[in-house]
Amino acid sequence: MKATSNSAPSRRRPVNLTIREDVLQEAKTLNLNASQAAETGIIAAVKQAHEQEWLKNNQKALLAHNQRIDKSGPLLTPSWARD
Repeated sequence: MKATSNSAPSRRRPVNLTIREDVLQEAKTLNLNASQAAETGIIAAVKQAHEQEWLKNNQKALLAHNQRIDKSGPLLTPSWARD
């Protein structure tokens, strides 16, 4: 299941997390919702992992594209970039 910040909230389930005591205390002092903050952090970590996986899976294509650009230039040049 892919969770993103713009998707509809899915069913929630309780989990046990271990969080540093000082971090949790500061969150409480600032009236932050620790569950929501943890979920936001996990969503960001999942997104980053997907991005890294995509880069790894597409590394050959990216290198080939960059080599073609270096050799032949871009296929289209925007009007603002022309001499």
